[in-house]
Amino acid sequence: MSMLIDIDRFLRRTNTAPTRFGREAVNDPRFVFDIRRGRECGGKVRARVYKYISAADARPGRCG
Repeated sequence: MSMLIDIDRFLRRTNTAPTRFGREAVNDPRFVFDIRRGRECGGKVRARVYKYISAADARPGRCG
């Protein structure tokens, strides 16, 4: 559940659409909606999500 909280915080902080996040992070535009409905993720997907969030936060000029 904490991954969903981290994703939702990222989406609010960066004003990113859930479909864009899913498409860019794990190549699945329905990802965030599925997670909200209880989809479970393995370690590789979790790692990709957190890698995407970290990389996005590290980009120069990123507000948030």
